[in-house]
Formats: sequence, C-alpha cells, structure tokens
Amino acid sequence: MVEKKEEKKKLKKVAWGITGSGDRLRETFEVMRRINEEFEDLVDIRVYVSKAGDQVLKYYKLSHDILEVFDKVWVEINANAPFLAGQLQMGKFEFLLIAPATSNTVAKIAMGLADSLLSNAAIMGLKAYVPLYIMPSDYEVGTVTTKLPDGRDLRLRIRPEDVEHVKKLSKMDDVHILEKPEDIYEVFKKHFKPKQT
Repeated sequence: MVEKKEEKKKLKKVAWGITGSGDRLRETFEVMRRINEEFEDLVDIRVYVSKAGDQVLKYYKLSHDILEVFDKVWVEINANAPFLAGQLQMGKFEFLLIAPATSNTVAKIAMGLADSLLSNAAIMGLKAYVPLYIMPSDYEVGTVTTKLPDGRDLRLRIRPEDVEHVKKLSKMDDVHILEKPEDIYEVFKKHFKPKQT
C-alpha cells in the first residue's frame, strides 16, 4: 500500500528588511516573532538585513534570536545580492516591509537612490507595483527617547530634514508609513487572515 503524501500548502512570502536603526528594534523583533507564530500557516517571512543592520543586531544581541525564529535570513553583500529586487519584481513577495528604517534608508528611497540592498529593493519593487510598508525611525520633528542595548535611555533629536523625506515617501504610490511596531500587525491582518487560536 502506497501512502499518499500530504500536499504541502504553498505559503505566500513577505520580505522583512532590517536597517541599521536600533530605535525600537527589539520591539519590532517581538512583534515580528508574534506575527511569525500567528501567521505560520499562511506566510513565509524572509529576513533581509543591511550591512549596518547586521552590526546593530549584533550590538543589541538579537542576531541569534533572528536566526532562531526565522528560517531564512540573508545579510547584504551589495545592492543586488542577495537578489531581493529581482524577486520583488518577479512577484515572489506580497509586500516589502522595512522596519525599523534609518533616516539614511528613508532618504535614499525618497530620492530614488538604489545603492543599497534595501533601497534598491524598495525602488525596484515599487516600479513593479509591490507595496512598501516602512517604519521610519525619524517619524516627526521633536525629541524621542530610545533604549540602548544596556537598557539606558538615549534622547535623540528628530530633525525637520529627515521628516521631510518621510513626508515625501508618504506621497508615493504604494508606500505606507508605519508609526510604531504594533502597526505591523495590522498590515499582516490586512493581507492575510491569521489562524484561529
């Protein structure tokens, strides 16, 4: 007697880009861990880490946690390696999420500079009508307090120049600005229905 192999359901893919921003990085990771569990029957989350993001994950001691929670994690070699931009253009992903996003990455995407893995992926994806969800570290002018890896507070000035790039991005087709890590959960609920618990 030959047993029929159970058909493995093909999961939809989401690309999660991590830049060199430490602001709300740990909170974002916790939200993404929860999403990965709740949507595991629907979504394959693939993680793409910029060179600076790799350094910051190590600094915050999250490198091991990322590899433990997510099956597929790549670190930037150059603007086209790994080949995320091409995969986005070929329709392999439902959307690109960049969270948290440094002011540098936000400025590059706003200005059309595709010289890094995540700015290139965002720009090429948008050309192919792939939605971009981005959570800028510099959301509005003022002062924010963030946590350092050792738990101490760090006060940061959010400059008008950086917020201008966020405003420019918010006017682009298929770009969605997220204010806080919890907003990411709503994105997944909008695109996918979570398993019932």
